[in-house]
Amino acid sequence: MPKVSVLVPVYNASEFLRTALTSLVNQTLADIEIICINDGSKDDSLAIIQEFAAKDPRIVVLDKTNTGYGDSMNRGIKLAHGEYIGILEPDDYLELNAFEKLYQLAHWHHADIVKSNYFLLENGQNRKLEVIHPKDTGKVIYPHDKRFVFRLPPAIWSAIYRREFLLENHLEFLPTPGASYQDVGFNTKTLALAKRVILTTDAFLHYRVDNANSSSNSAGKIQCVPQEYASIMEFIRQHQLENLTPTVIGAKFGNYLWNILRLPAPAAREFYQTMLTELRTAKAQGLLKRSEFTPRYWLLAQAMLHAPKLTEKILARML
Repeated sequence: MPKVSVLVPVYNASEFLRTALTSLVNQTLADIEIICINDGSKDDSLAIIQEFAAKDPRIVVLDKTNTGYGDSMNRGIKLAHGEYIGILEPDDYLELNAFEKLYQLAHWHHADIVKSNYFLLENGQNRKLEVIHPKDTGKVIYPHDKRFVFRLPPAIWSAIYRREFLLENHLEFLPTPGASYQDVGFNTKTLALAKRVILTTDAFLHYRVDNANSSSNSAGKIQCVPQEYASIMEFIRQHQLENLTPTVIGAKFGNYLWNILRLPAPAAREFYQTMLTELRTAKAQGLLKRSEFTPRYWLLAQAMLHAPKLTEKILARML
């Protein structure tokens, strides 16, 4: 059994794919399995994958018609044999010791999930994003007791997941064709059921934020975010975890805000109305809890509720 199976979902990613795969085949943890899922790419992505696979027997190639990111990831999970599962998007790349360090932490602590910091790569410049702080490391975290973990960026590609934990709990991605932002639902659902989570301040993943082809940069995909949260709420109901609802609402506010500040003005205005409507509904249902927001986000949420037009103008100046 490999220590880590790495899923690489690929769709028209030839521009950066060689860099991503090179960072995988040269990992200091050699005992890994690399599963490349080609989702009907129309560029040279499949040829690049096959080129690497011809030289490295650890690479498994799944070539299929285009069914979307969620279905690709779910197929990858079913194919995986590793003790843990990692994810690498084809436009990102890893430090060469990434899986060695992440696996060590997972193995030492018998963790369901290990999450790390990561680098933002933009215009050729790397900046470490320190969302995990030293005081929260070196100990096993139970997410229901330490709910701040739900407010961390989804960043599923800066984490590894115990495969048996995923399979036993039937944890998978929302397979909606043509959708995006499926990392949001997967991240929240795994945290909701995990018993043992480890955080590290180390950063290994270089996340490319200036890829114009990334679905997260597409204004047309933004309504996929509310779909993900609707799926999360249904998941919570099915698993009788309604006590997590205010936590998810607080995390959702931060996620919505992060996305709205990246959108072009017309899409941002439309999404602001979605955000405001959902915020008002949560308030009417008594589900807004100050403890589930960061202080800054709580003030902003109150401003939206009491002065929505003025708050919209302020946010518009930040776009």
